[in-house]
Amino acid sequence: MNRDGAQVSIWQDIAPAYQTMNRLRQDATYDVVIAGGGITGFTTALLLQSQGKKCVLAEANALGFGTTGGTTAHLNTMLDATYPEIERDFGAEAAKDVARAVAEAITLIRTLSDRYHIPCDFFYKPGYLYAQQEKQTGELQKIMEASRRAGIDIMYTDHIPVPIPFMKACRFENQAQFNITAYLTGLAQAFEQAGGIILQQCLVSLPDADGIVPTSVGNIRAKYTVFATHIPPGINILHFRCAPYRSYAAAVTLNDNNYPDGLAYDMEDPYHYFRTQEVYGRSYLIAGGFDHKTGHEVNTEIPFRDLHAYLKQYYNLKSVAYQWSSQYYIPADGLPYIGKLPGYDQVYTGTGFNGNGMIFGTLTGLILSDMIFGKENPYAGLFNPSRIKPIAGFAAFIRENADVVSQFIGKRFSYEQISSLAALANGEATLADYEGKKIALYKDDKGKLYSLDPVCPHAGCIVAWNSAEKTWDCPCHGGRYAIDGSLLTGPAVKGLTRLSMNNL
Repeated sequence: MNRDGAQVSIWQDIAPAYQTMNRLRQDATYDVVIAGGGITGFTTALLLQSQGKKCVLAEANALGFGTTGGTTAHLNTMLDATYPEIERDFGAEAAKDVARAVAEAITLIRTLSDRYHIPCDFFYKPGYLYAQQEKQTGELQKIMEASRRAGIDIMYTDHIPVPIPFMKACRFENQAQFNITAYLTGLAQAFEQAGGIILQQCLVSLPDADGIVPTSVGNIRAKYTVFATHIPPGINILHFRCAPYRSYAAAVTLNDNNYPDGLAYDMEDPYHYFRTQEVYGRSYLIAGGFDHKTGHEVNTEIPFRDLHAYLKQYYNLKSVAYQWSSQYYIPADGLPYIGKLPGYDQVYTGTGFNGNGMIFGTLTGLILSDMIFGKENPYAGLFNPSRIKPIAGFAAFIRENADVVSQFIGKRFSYEQISSLAALANGEATLADYEGKKIALYKDDKGKLYSLDPVCPHAGCIVAWNSAEKTWDCPCHGGRYAIDGSLLTGPAVKGLTRLSMNNL
């Protein structure tokens, strides 16, 4: 499995490249084109195909290339948006609906893995949330009370499965974990066996009014289009309601086998999270944290070093087997946007999953399949992308878009002046102003120079260098590009413009 960066996740080493079985018919009209080969896309595609729709799933790169291949695969009813926050912004009944919806998503993962005999190591595990400071204990009490009102099975506990000091902790039941590589492969196989078509290396653009879906391998005619691409393409209100962030993870082995039996989370901001994964009989501690806004960390190797140092405080580390980062989008009002893409009648999407992508990606499949079949879904209104909440998320909306404006304007006047291209060392990158031309430069380990126009083709912001993943990342809406400028992930539909060295 390939991914969207230089670092390798634990899931990549255990998944061969997926070989497709069915072929596209250019003269056919399909019911649904689903763009995106992650958990959102395949859950949606399988639910539709298995109920009689003719579907094409198109992935711009390879299966699991984006955030799904970089998950830590926690399945939670306890979410990044806490139940006190959901109650405050949406009401007590909405909090109950959210709790029921995410529980249904976990059940669906279990159901599909059983139905299609997917050996994905699905296990129910307890989850633990612990406070380490006096202020956090008060917040924990509020989370306990609101979670119980929402229907979460939660209680105080004197034990947590990680060797970290704490003041107070709670345990919540019916959480789960799984092997996302095996699960995604199983969904893909089941989808094809049901008659679905998978296209890899196929970039999808927004359809026209006649249902013609432009792709990089030709047009496809379809009644509906679903963008399961983590963030939809084009310029849309959802790009201003979702802020891109990156989280850092590592899979490590331990000398003393003190692997946690359960899922654990602290209450820091950003928080740290832990669980155990067994792969081919070998146990790994998967831990993560140190999140930051995409394109805002000057040196993205520092969060990895901070994560290693944090783990060494509490664990007897044997080796760091894998380390990787992954992208997610925080919604302005705390809940994801699932349903019709604003401004379109036959186009659907799911985005703004926060750090709960496995759950909300699965829930997206449930909601969108019902909507496309014309069935009433009890959660469609709550997660409607066109919802208007005058209070909930307003401050976050203003804050994030003020940052977008500053990125758009500010970086156009802050380029480093360089006297010659030779000043750039092998393996380094910079934004530069060279003889009046603004360029993004990267010199690889062999001295080959790559020069690009640093203006993101999505909305015109200036990209920033991600030294750990060896990518150019847009700090506004999360577009990410390879060293040669090719599009990796994000809302753009093309890569950065390459500049000829002869013209510099």
